[in-house]
Amino acid sequence: MPEVRVGTARVKLEASTNLLDGLLAAGIKVPNSCRAGSCHACLVRCLSGEPLDAQPDALSTAQRAQGWRLACQCQVQGDLTVQLFDPVADGIAASITDCAWLSATVLRLRLLPERRLRYQAGQHIVLWTAAGIARPYSIASLADADDCLEFHLDCRQSGAFSDAARGFALGQTLRLGELRGGALHYDSEWQARPLWLLAAGTGLAPLWGVLREALRQGHSGPIRLLHLAHDAAEHYLAEPLTTLCAQHSNLQVQLVCTAELAVALADLRLVSRQTVALLCGSPASVEAFSRHLYLLGLPRQQMLADVFLPRAL
Repeated sequence: MPEVRVGTARVKLEASTNLLDGLLAAGIKVPNSCRAGSCHACLVRCLSGEPLDAQPDALSTAQRAQGWRLACQCQVQGDLTVQLFDPVADGIAASITDCAWLSATVLRLRLLPERRLRYQAGQHIVLWTAAGIARPYSIASLADADDCLEFHLDCRQSGAFSDAARGFALGQTLRLGELRGGALHYDSEWQARPLWLLAAGTGLAPLWGVLREALRQGHSGPIRLLHLAHDAAEHYLAEPLTTLCAQHSNLQVQLVCTAELAVALADLRLVSRQTVALLCGSPASVEAFSRHLYLLGLPRQQMLADVFLPRAL
């Protein structure tokens, strides 16, 4: 039976056991979130031995050469010695410069990293608390326009990170993990094409960044943004979106509550098959968006989606 070593801990695991599941079952706290290989919260470094990796392309060649693997995507096939991601040694320090409630459940968090990061609208990054709690969040800010990284935290439900976030204070230090690129982005080649941005809840965060990037680049085609919330009070960016609408005649914003979604989707009309649609939110919301757009005749390859998966634990 293969043995996995993590620091001073030694764990016997059956061959073909998922590495993340095996470590968690042994009481070793490995941060994790999506379990799909996209968030990268469960990074581990293989010091000796090699697991069977289901997603070798999820990490860069340089990362793999350094031994990094995603525990959720690896199966144990022999003895291993692994090192957990250390946010102090491997991450970037960032101080909290703003912590404000945009609604009853959405917390805006702004962080000033110790060194400037180069990123694009639509990317996400893993945030670490001093207690070692990790969670990936989409970036809502723009690298060329904002000094700080901005995040919109959904605190509607209890969770280790969201519970800790309620006690965050100005000046407190968090750590930043790996910067990741999701499906969402803005391409300058889209400038004259209709652009639809459909968001549910804090799925608005990355699309807020994408919207501002599109406007910054002078997008000339029509832009339509739909934000789905549980109730009207949760349209947490209603005011800045209204301001942008007043400044840009090609921008249309629709704020929709859950009970109104069916009617709102039925009102969508595809005026051009060149339309590009960016979707973000819960799996159910993204599925509802994408299904309706497909029925309207929008090709699948013109829909880019980022799904906010609930925590597995």
